[in-house]
Amino acid sequence: MKKRVTIGLENLIGNPTDILKGKRLGLLSNPASVDNKFNHASKLIHNFFPGQLKALFSPQHGFYAEKQDNMIESDHFIEPEFNIPVYSLYNDTRIPTQKMFDQIDVLLIDIQDVGTRVYTFIYTLSYCLEVAAELNKQVIILDRPNPIGGIQVEGNILSKEYASFVGRFPIPMRHGLTIGEISQFFNQEFKIECDLTIIPMTGWKRHMYWQDTQLAWIAPSPNLPTPQSCMVYPGQVIFEGTNISEGRGTTLPFEQFGAPFLDPEKIKAKADKLIDGAFLRPVNFEPTSGKWCKTSCRGFQIHITSKEKYRPYYTSLLLMQLLIKYHGDNFKFTDPPYEYEYKKAPIDLILGSKTLRKKLTNLENLTMLSDEWQKELIDFKSLSGKYHLYE
Repeated sequence: MKKRVTIGLENLIGNPTDILKGKRLGLLSNPASVDNKFNHASKLIHNFFPGQLKALFSPQHGFYAEKQDNMIESDHFIEPEFNIPVYSLYNDTRIPTQKMFDQIDVLLIDIQDVGTRVYTFIYTLSYCLEVAAELNKQVIILDRPNPIGGIQVEGNILSKEYASFVGRFPIPMRHGLTIGEISQFFNQEFKIECDLTIIPMTGWKRHMYWQDTQLAWIAPSPNLPTPQSCMVYPGQVIFEGTNISEGRGTTLPFEQFGAPFLDPEKIKAKADKLIDGAFLRPVNFEPTSGKWCKTSCRGFQIHITSKEKYRPYYTSLLLMQLLIKYHGDNFKFTDPPYEYEYKKAPIDLILGSKTLRKKLTNLENLTMLSDEWQKELIDFKSLSGKYHLYE
């Protein structure tokens, strides 16, 4: 029987660090912040460090992860069980204020990342590191698995001129790091210089996907309900910048996609010859919210047949190119705003590039484009490898 991975939260509780003795504690968390017995991090920290937990913080989607979509803010409130404030870091500000941090000495961070550049949790973390450095506060990261593994790295490096809340730093779409590793990477490479400690996992190996960890999956946000949705997300998220439904408002967000005008047979005939590690199964679906709400859409569900061969970003770029080729009259890129950026096109922010959208639209050879990223990826892997905590 495979041994279960032990997460940073469990290692902290099992072997409490002297760093926390007598300190006022804050905790950035959400519903996925649980141990293997489904105890929430806030309750564990409250019980093991009585009287020390002074404030809670929540990322996008809210402390209870109930907010569905982008730019739907969550409120600050008083947590009823502990009678302490919950500060939303997806509200009128995405950056913690001095007033919030005045109540704590140490910020514990226990959030589940999904290994993709376009996911705001790692940027909420980066803002916390910056403010903590300015105010001389300590940060402790309770590490968790990267659900899509720590070996495969994919995509173009984000161009600095397209930095936003869905991509603050020049990293690829699929970065291959855990939350603890990427926090060290941000802290050192971008000169944040926060007093940072990582409580690592035990038993996690870089080749592991979530299914290998023996841990229960708790959705970190409403539209990543399963480990499978995380596996397609580094690619399928690009459709957020288009009029193609990425499956929001259905039971299979990101795993399925489509639009009323999509011709599955035409797309599949070409895609099947070009895609490795996945099967495109034609489906019809009707979103209950979001794009094409209450309108029947034709499209596909992506079934991963080989996680080693499947390249989510390349696959979705290829699918987008086919949609442009065969449905150019109906396919559209959406207009701003997107994640608090009101001028730049959402697709450019997601792709992290000034030129990639044009190259896709011009139907340039995607294999050649992907080959152009390889030197950048090699450099990134060499750089980020310095921060690897696991074999």
